[in-house]
Amino acid sequence: MFAIIMAYIWKLRFTHPRLWIPAIALLLASHLARHERATDLGFRAKNFWNCLRRFGPVLLALVVAMLAAAVILRTLRPIGFEQAMLSFALYLPWGLFQQYLLNGYFLRRLDMAFSPNVAAIFAASLFGVVHSPNWFLMVITPVGAYVAIWVYRRYRNLYFLGLAHAIIGVLLFLAVQDSVSHHLNIGPARPMAAQFR
Repeated sequence: MFAIIMAYIWKLRFTHPRLWIPAIALLLASHLARHERATDLGFRAKNFWNCLRRFGPVLLALVVAMLAAAVILRTLRPIGFEQAMLSFALYLPWGLFQQYLLNGYFLRRLDMAFSPNVAAIFAASLFGVVHSPNWFLMVITPVGAYVAIWVYRRYRNLYFLGLAHAIIGVLLFLAVQDSVSHHLNIGPARPMAAQFR
């Protein structure tokens, strides 16, 4: 599955953009074969409010700190409040999906083969590799993934992790200049064929 994801990011999304559909079907087939329910994976309301109470203040402090740093450094992206909220709303399902892949799929399978610590490091490293060749994301995403894994193992709630992922993702988009973040892009900047024209 990791090879399929990497192939899609680097090549297939340009040549066969609808191949994400059979990839999702493979994910679902894997869960069916292992008799995994959505609630087993972390798609459940239980512990959401516990997570929000425990980690909400940390997220709020991060929001304030990153926005303040962006204002001081003059890197805050000049977009309006409505556009920022729209970006956040669009990022929510994407953040949830990434947390599902990291924790609900890859971590659960790596846990079957390795010790909890090795599985966590392996899953976080894979998450970083997926963000190549963006070195900014490759540095910060394994750290964020490792923290997300720690939270997931204790609370098993993907909804909170998806929310936190979206908040942090939009913050990075708003506060970090494109010369550093590369607009949060991963994979090739354009189709391979266009690079040789």
